[in-house]
Amino acid sequence: MTACALLLAVHWAPHSQALEVLTIHELVSHCVHLDSDPEGADGQYCSSYIRGFIDGAVVTDDRILRDLAQDEDNLDALTERALRTRMPGRSSHYPPGSLTGFCLYDRVPLREVVTTVVADLIARDIDDFAHSPARVTVEDSLRDHYPCDE
Repeated sequence: MTACALLLAVHWAPHSQALEVLTIHELVSHCVHLDSDPEGADGQYCSSYIRGFIDGAVVTDDRILRDLAQDEDNLDALTERALRTRMPGRSSHYPPGSLTGFCLYDRVPLREVVTTVVADLIARDIDDFAHSPARVTVEDSLRDHYPCDE
């Protein structure tokens, strides 16, 4: 039975596809239409990608912090020390996204955030950078423009 499953896995492996990475250039090709047609397909694609990135960070932060709170009594000494040195203020209240290095406080309009990130994407849509993963530039932009208060 195991041999049969292995044989099937090997047979189908070449046909499976890896997740295709969205490049800066590909995302910018949609984002350049954001100002002229924000409700159009390209503008929505661009805005939705950036908002989805932020939403993913919020959900991830929430989950990590809940798991830490739940498991805090069961941590070994090495893990506790790592958390204490790498996340010194984890018991303090930080806005969602803070574990990834950016903080979007309530006072920041989402449209402003999208516009700022798009400007950084367009600035990096040159030479070899154009083929870099868009997610890296989105994260860098959020960290650069919206750092957490220390």
